[in-house]
Amino acid sequence: MIRVVPLVAVLALGACSKSTPAAAANTPLAAPAANAAAGAKQLAPQSPPPQPVPAQLPEVVARVNGETISKADFDEAVKELEASAGQPVPPAQRNEVLRGVLDQLIGYRLLVQETKSRKITVADTELDARIAEIRKQFPTEEAFKQVLTQRSLTIDKLRSDARDDLLVSKMLQAELGTKTAVTPAQVTEFYNQNPSQFQQGERVRASHILIAFPENADAAAKQAAKVKAEGVLKEVKAGKDFATLAKANSQDPGSAPNGGDLGFFQQGQMVPQFDAVAFKLAPGEISELVETTFGYHIIKVAEKSASRTVPLEDVRPQLEQYLEGQNRQLQTQAFVETLKAKGKVEIFI
Repeated sequence: MIRVVPLVAVLALGACSKSTPAAAANTPLAAPAANAAAGAKQLAPQSPPPQPVPAQLPEVVARVNGETISKADFDEAVKELEASAGQPVPPAQRNEVLRGVLDQLIGYRLLVQETKSRKITVADTELDARIAEIRKQFPTEEAFKQVLTQRSLTIDKLRSDARDDLLVSKMLQAELGTKTAVTPAQVTEFYNQNPSQFQQGERVRASHILIAFPENADAAAKQAAKVKAEGVLKEVKAGKDFATLAKANSQDPGSAPNGGDLGFFQQGQMVPQFDAVAFKLAPGEISELVETTFGYHIIKVAEKSASRTVPLEDVRPQLEQYLEGQNRQLQTQAFVETLKAKGKVEIFI
């Protein structure tokens, strides 16, 4: 897999918080593309074990056509990976992951160098639009700057990385052309060969009203939230419209504007306490207060859907996108291998 400016990509991902149940609910529910990816991994041939990565790294870990990849570059890339994954690199997978990071750094450096050889350019207007696109993913300018600080990024560095990203994207688009196209027959074949990947468990469509308290809230803060939630629950039980109450009171920014509607979700997509209650309620039924790490919830179930095999036509667009992505990765990797063959890559770890 080729690394396409993680600094830019991770920064953009930083705007997408999964801090509320609504955010979890807004992920692809059947996850056909994700399941397809799992199926592809199962079908892929086993690679030999990676070479051990030493505990102490030299100041220069690799050199690509005379340009160095420093220990600092490498460490930063690993930090970005850990930040996007939300956890440190598992010790048992250290060699595999770190070798993968280094390979991506080398591949990306080769691609950037090739854009310069081909004299590819990016207009300032394109770059400005890309930066604006990243900024829009943050609720405020302050949040944007905070993530820049967390990533040890300046706006100039971000612009430089974004420019490289656009240059590489332009080159790959021209280089790969239609090589990544997927035929309908290929989509059907993948679907038929991986039936277990398209099983969908029981789903529930529910709405909720969240009265939040901070993660490290003291007893007084929790009690205040509970009193407010009890008041809202009393209004719900009195027959007031649930969606109207959610819009007025819920502190879940992802679902409140929609009347608390979370859409359909499967078991395991919400926090356990929420899941346990939602899947026990009958359609039309409303819960008592449910406490989770986010606060107090009032849950209303709208409908339930039994387990099923997701039909091909329901997932065809996602599968096409997934398989095209796989083709793009393979074609890009092949292109990078040609750049390696004609260049000089030195690895020092």
